[in-house]
Amino acid sequence: MKGRISSLQSLGAVDGPGLRYVVFMQGCPLRCPYCHNPETWDESRGEEMEADALVQKILRFRPYLTGGVTLSGGEPLLQAGFALELFKRLKEEGFHTALDTSGCLEPPELPELLEKTDLVLLDIKRADAESHRREFGLPLEVPMGLLRRLERRNKPVWIRQVVVPGVNDGEEELRALRGLIEPFACVKRLELLAFRKLCAPKYEALSLPFPYGGKEELSRRRQSELQGKYGFVRE
Repeated sequence: MKGRISSLQSLGAVDGPGLRYVVFMQGCPLRCPYCHNPETWDESRGEEMEADALVQKILRFRPYLTGGVTLSGGEPLLQAGFALELFKRLKEEGFHTALDTSGCLEPPELPELLEKTDLVLLDIKRADAESHRREFGLPLEVPMGLLRRLERRNKPVWIRQVVVPGVNDGEEELRALRGLIEPFACVKRLELLAFRKLCAPKYEALSLPFPYGGKEELSRRRQSELQGKYGFVRE
């Protein structure tokens, strides 16, 4: 089976535990205003690649991969059949697998794909349901439904949220986020990620408006402060 790949990162350090090979899939149904990878939106772009050929590429880096392989995007659930085939092959080779998803889709392959997934990196974009639907076109209930499914499976999850100054960096909202997530025993981390604008040239090259181009970046100091107060690690 062939999948459409946007890009490959051979030694990623922020997409799951350890040094990882990160596969960025092409295609995403969402248009998040802070998206860092707008080049992944269009399903027709990217490079077609067979799952086995991709595994062979990954195997060349095995000596350096202390963590495993992460499938990101875009939205990898848009190509769930390919994701499943890839993870099957990777598990045969003994790799740790991580799925980075917004949880916005429920393809028929999802149950089997989750069986081959060791860790889910799940975006919860806003703790407030109205804001989640208005800003991302996605009901909060959709990713929360996936989280409940992962809880029943006792599947390890890292919850991640991009924090944008003046949008979702308020104490009340972050307190609500922690309250929403903390009861789930499957969640091993709640990570607050800093909004950055390094992606601005991508929007310009694609002749796309960057909705949050006028927003301030979240400073590393403020990120560390908020992570210490509202995030958690419980592994």
